[in-house]
Amino acid sequence: MSLSFANSIAVQSRTRALVPLCVGAGAYLFFLFLGDSLLQDSDSFWQIKIGQWILDHGAMPTTDFYSFTRMGAPWISTSWLSQVAFAFSHAQWGWAGPVILTAVALALAVAIFVHLLDAQIEAPRAVLFATLALLLSIHHVLSRILALPVMVAWVGLLMAAADRKSAPSWTWLPLMALWANLHGGFVLGLALVGPISLEAVEHAEKGRRLSLFMRWVLFGIGALIASCCTPYGWRTLQGASNVLRLGELLSLICEWMPANFATFTPFEGALLALIAFGYYRGLVLSAPRIFLILFLTWSALTHVRSIEAFAFLVPLVLARPLGEMFPRRTPDATGADRWPARTVTALAALMIVAAGWTSTSLYMGHHRFTFTMRQTPVAAVDLLERRKVQRIFNAYQFGGYLISRDIPVFVDGRAELYGEKFVMDFFEATEGRKPELLPRLLDEYKIDATLLVADAPGPQILDQLKGWKRIYADDIAVIHVRDTADGAAAAPSK
Repeated sequence: MSLSFANSIAVQSRTRALVPLCVGAGAYLFFLFLGDSLLQDSDSFWQIKIGQWILDHGAMPTTDFYSFTRMGAPWISTSWLSQVAFAFSHAQWGWAGPVILTAVALALAVAIFVHLLDAQIEAPRAVLFATLALLLSIHHVLSRILALPVMVAWVGLLMAAADRKSAPSWTWLPLMALWANLHGGFVLGLALVGPISLEAVEHAEKGRRLSLFMRWVLFGIGALIASCCTPYGWRTLQGASNVLRLGELLSLICEWMPANFATFTPFEGALLALIAFGYYRGLVLSAPRIFLILFLTWSALTHVRSIEAFAFLVPLVLARPLGEMFPRRTPDATGADRWPARTVTALAALMIVAAGWTSTSLYMGHHRFTFTMRQTPVAAVDLLERRKVQRIFNAYQFGGYLISRDIPVFVDGRAELYGEKFVMDFFEATEGRKPELLPRLLDEYKIDATLLVADAPGPQILDQLKGWKRIYADDIAVIHVRDTADGAAAAPSK
């Protein structure tokens, strides 16, 4: 009877070990088949362009060389490793490369997420949390996605250390260095060390609280040093924080906008469900955990780009309390993990990976990934190139595409390079808030032609502006040139 029970536990333990891999494989295939929907962020163009420049020159950019308004101004790339990865994959496989890379990153994040949760709660609940996290994050899959698995692993390991009432291992610090090279969001990982350390200290024995706190402090200092292990050194911290100094401008950039509850969204549903569950089940949390949840909620409410952090990190904060509220039905086996079970698990894992790779090859054999046309004014830019226009006043979302065509831009998605006042003036001039700014900007920067979004107020303002004429329009973009500009005959509007 006891042998049968032990064998049953061993089988369950091995099955549970495959759950994260299976969930990750499912997430990978899901996002692979939705790959075209991932190609909607115009910043991808300049991200890939910078990554290719790094590969070609074997150096790191320190100044701007893609705009004519900030040419030579100091600028560093805080996402250089992600950009190199995207550029390499794009050079090898076209747009299929970034799609596959993004799908792999999401799969890794989900697999790590389920594995960390599975240590505290039952696998079905962990899978449910993973599904909800993906649902909340599906509209926020951007270049920073390559850092998502690192973020999940970093916070999950810190929470695990706090749950054990111990200090983190120094061997985890390379994770922070990797995160700092992948994306500037690593500052979140640094910021969370403090409140998570308080969770560990609060529940430790009184006699060892001070020593435990000092170990966490030293680890925090080590994490800060690790975050500077990049080609830019300490300037990485400065570069990552520059975006947060853009003030009012952040409310105008899509990914930095506050959450909008004018229509019901999955994020709104998640918030309401969290509140309802807390009241219904009487969930009791420590002060540090409450602070962590409030901080992550505030971040997601303030900037929609933080919704995926809310989706993946709040469950990690709640894992231990939920595990105590809903204890496992079957205890873990400690001595039943024998080599045959490990071999079967390894073979099953290889079969899952092989199936994923085969599915990728078959799908790519008959599907070609393309970037959304709303961000690629191909015909309009072709016309501008034929007219040999030198200085183009371009829409914010067209900057990345122009950079990919080696055309100097007026502005692009690197808002921290241009500064709050410059980009605010641009938005207010082109969105009709302060139309009197538009002719001043056009004259100040000696603009030859404008390339603006077709359904924006800017083209209508230019239609009424003396000295400018519309020469091209389609569903994506509108071109105006000066009446006195030399060049070929005006092309007909479509």
